[in-house]
Amino acid sequence: MIAQITGKLLGKNPSEILVEVNGITYEILVPISTLYQLPDVGQSVKLYTHFVVREDAQILYGFYQAKDKEMFRLLIKVNGVGPKMALGILSCVEADDFVRTVRDNDVNAMVSMPGIGKKTAERLVIEMKDRLSDWDSVEGSKSNAEVESGTSAITKDAEIAMVNLGYKPQHATRAVAQVLKDNPDLIDSKQLIRLALKSMV
Repeated sequence: MIAQITGKLLGKNPSEILVEVNGITYEILVPISTLYQLPDVGQSVKLYTHFVVREDAQILYGFYQAKDKEMFRLLIKVNGVGPKMALGILSCVEADDFVRTVRDNDVNAMVSMPGIGKKTAERLVIEMKDRLSDWDSVEGSKSNAEVESGTSAITKDAEIAMVNLGYKPQHATRAVAQVLKDNPDLIDSKQLIRLALKSMV
């Protein structure tokens, strides 16, 4: 089992990155959330990994945070949820936010995630609730949790919008981060996108 990998980041695409370790280059599938947290190409990177061996392939999945890897492992244990769907879930929602969705029995929120129908959403709520009973990253002060969750949501929306417009993920991340640094009270995603795009001109 390959639990972690540390090496030089050689390339990154929306769903796959290349990491060189002692002359060997690994192809690693990652969620969008991990992609946005990676350093520039050529720099050192450390990922928490999950290795899957199938009859027709050997696939390495990577995550920037350990809790994302843990959530991925819990998700693929659910009947009908494979690695592709698990990556899709982690690409559109933070692990802690997904826990809140499960605890709130929010089936509608899950249906809005990639590839998840109503039956799968209901199964996720039922099967994940017990598995997430010990997940403690969700709790905390209301103000800090809400502010962090809100900022994370508009940040992700802005970065995805810029990538869809043709900007490289690392450039979009930097632009959005700089706007938020200059405007710490900004809570409107449309304004954030507008200011980030303006800074790229």
